[in-house]
Amino acid sequence: MSGTAVVVGGGVGGLVAARRLALHGRQVVLLERSATVGGRVARGTIAGVTADTGAESFAVRGGTVRALIDDLGLRGALAEPRGSAWVALADRTVPLPAGGVLGIPGSPLAEDVRRVIDGHGAARAYADRLLPVLKVGRYERLGPLVRGRMGRRVLDRLVAPVVESVYGVDAETVPVDAIAPQLNAAITVAGSLSAAVLRLRSAAPAGSAVQGLRGGVTRLVDALLADLERLGVDVRLDAEVIGVHPAPVGPGFTVVTPREDVVADVAVIAVDGAAALDLLRDAAPDVAHLPRPEPSVSRSVLLAVDDPRLDAMPRGSGVLRASGRTDVTAVALTHVTAKWAWSADALPAGRHLLRLAYRAADLPAETRVAADAAALLGLVPTTIVDRLDTVWVDTAPPLAPETRAAHQALSAAPLPQGLAVTGSWRSGTGLASVVAGAETAARGLG
Repeated sequence: MSGTAVVVGGGVGGLVAARRLALHGRQVVLLERSATVGGRVARGTIAGVTADTGAESFAVRGGTVRALIDDLGLRGALAEPRGSAWVALADRTVPLPAGGVLGIPGSPLAEDVRRVIDGHGAARAYADRLLPVLKVGRYERLGPLVRGRMGRRVLDRLVAPVVESVYGVDAETVPVDAIAPQLNAAITVAGSLSAAVLRLRSAAPAGSAVQGLRGGVTRLVDALLADLERLGVDVRLDAEVIGVHPAPVGPGFTVVTPREDVVADVAVIAVDGAAALDLLRDAAPDVAHLPRPEPSVSRSVLLAVDDPRLDAMPRGSGVLRASGRTDVTAVALTHVTAKWAWSADALPAGRHLLRLAYRAADLPAETRVAADAAALLGLVPTTIVDRLDTVWVDTAPPLAPETRAAHQALSAAPLPQGLAVTGSWRSGTGLASVVAGAETAARGLG
């Protein structure tokens, strides 16, 4: 199909949407307000090597990211993660069980589950199989569901650390359908929570739940940019969009920047939630005026440390902090060079990369970061060679009630023909959701 298209936003969602529109034969202009593209897929330099500072992997579910990687010629760069995650409890640090969903175990009496929640906790969790069969109704909140069916230890020691570290939300209050859309249906069919988890796991693809790319996930952005150039997409940086106006009569849009107006037949808004709602003030005023959620702010601290003891991967690929662990401020630690062999190969012997995640923008002192790393790894403070901090601000966290309300209103709103909205706040957290959402939005425009 011929015609012109404008894509607002140069994150992965915007790049994917622009590529799909160009493949459909449209002339595409992509407008990005910053000097770089990629959004939360970003890189930085630490101790003389390049490392991912944002997304470092992608979920294999759905196969959408893998299909894109294959199309872009990156299949040979696929990397499998090593090791498994651990959880730091109040009294000990142990490996997380395998085979769960959001930390919910499918086999509560398994040895790796009992190691985390003890025999008493495992017996209580197994009682889920003995409680009245769940056949009707829906559970609204994750916390009451897990606590009521399997007990507090499963919630506090398994589910809460996973949900907080991966999604940055409170497991007690997050809606079940928002964080695990298939879980309620699986419970209705299977009759218990643990059986529902086993059912969902059996439907998941074999192998690792996530994959990466040798050299970093930012290679995906590089490949997308190269393909956009091949397809003739006009990528304009430092081009902040201040308005998207539907044509007064008939189809079409005028996209306004401080320097110029760009007229197109179709438009895709692929920016962060608050900015997207601002740009919808003409096309969907009822949605644009909805209350905004509180922004979610986090800090990633990447450390290069010299400590040969880390060669043994003492805590696998990393550690999640349970709420009872009060001596640690970081919510999670990723042992980057343990998780990704290619990263270890790029560094001198005995040198390692660690990534600590904090749920605030405040700058933690180096002594605090070193103490957190030591506590989570079970080692005395290591020698810090270099440090790289990155602050991320999400103006519309996908699981926030206000974001979900805007999402539902937008899904029901009659947008002008030829306008689509995509991005993590619409499709969900993670590259698998973002890529799938962008492909769907662009294909819908033709």
